[in-house]
Amino acid sequence: MPAFQYQALDPKGTPTQGLLEADSERQVRQTLRGQGLIPLSVLAVGSVPNATPWWRRPIYWRQVLHGDALVTFTRQLAGLIEAGLTLDRTLSALMEDAPPRQSALLAELRAEVNAGHSLAQAMASHGDEFPAVYQAVIAAGEQSGQFGAILLQLASDLEADHQLRHKVLAALLYPAVVSGVAILIVLFLLGMVVPQLAQVFSHNQQTLPGLTVFMLAVSGLVQSAGWPTLALLVLGGWLVRRALRQPSLRRRYDRAWLQLPGIGQWLRHYHAARLASTMSSLTRAGVPILKALSAASATVPNLALREDLQHATELVREGAPLAVALTHQGQWPRLLAMFIRLGEQTGQLPQMLAQVALQLREQVQRRSLQWATLLEPLLILLMGGVVMLIVLSVMLPILQLNQMVK
Repeated sequence: MPAFQYQALDPKGTPTQGLLEADSERQVRQTLRGQGLIPLSVLAVGSVPNATPWWRRPIYWRQVLHGDALVTFTRQLAGLIEAGLTLDRTLSALMEDAPPRQSALLAELRAEVNAGHSLAQAMASHGDEFPAVYQAVIAAGEQSGQFGAILLQLASDLEADHQLRHKVLAALLYPAVVSGVAILIVLFLLGMVVPQLAQVFSHNQQTLPGLTVFMLAVSGLVQSAGWPTLALLVLGGWLVRRALRQPSLRRRYDRAWLQLPGIGQWLRHYHAARLASTMSSLTRAGVPILKALSAASATVPNLALREDLQHATELVREGAPLAVALTHQGQWPRLLAMFIRLGEQTGQLPQMLAQVALQLREQVQRRSLQWATLLEPLLILLMGGVVMLIVLSVMLPILQLNQMVK
């Protein structure tokens, strides 16, 4: 049942607003009149009035529950459930302070829960908002009788995974910004400054140094072929992106990244940390190992590693231990297999998976910071060297001209 946000006047003329669930806007107005209120406006939660001009209508680029929003929602849901509130009252409480789009989503979830569906089933109808692994943990938590505790653990795992991505991006952001600024500066010098100085030198009819001749050639290339080259690069990137939608090409592409020295190991550790964290959440919630492994493999973006997990799932289905199945093709870190083996031997697989996820996260963060620390001075030196060559190419003819005058 959809939710509607209304504005009305009470019998004394005092404005009031609130939220009502109904089948239609007309039913909301009837309900308000039955309560002695005069409806001023009734609008479905998350919608925009038809009279709103197109340039004032919001444009949504991402999901309602993205990144931090999903973590916050999960932690708030866990806290209210642990406090003893029913699921219906919990969703109602979360709707009150949520943004319009999130409030509309929660209203739809609450309507489906009130209709007799479980929360996991309600979330399944909004698969774009809630990942398959998230739905599996919610379903297992509802069935286990420890819904609040499992939600708290799920929120912690989501937060740890989110922090890992943020730290990796933060470590690589500075080198990326420095590289972008350096390229823009070099293009500006070659496209605007060097050509103007070239006109001055051409009037003097002097023999130019080799470095200056080279820079003038590069400058001419930037001026004449700059925009076509940029267009070709954009077109090439678009074609490559379309080509990578083919599973066979994407699999070979992902496998090639895994073979790169240094980067391949970093990628394996990064995906292994996320895999261990996901499987820890699922197994702790009581999901069977085969189902947990299948659900976790669907969240791995690298198709080569995902294919390896699918082979591992088949081996586990045939009776092989999980640690042996993961080490069969040698794609995953040995540390992951070692902790899984200990977990299988001691009967503490969820705890061991959580421990190895923590260690792998630390290794990924440490390696990212090392690379960022190394790249920063190298990029600055490289930028300074290129700018120095451009400046020398300009200064050498000037010095040569001064000597000729003397």
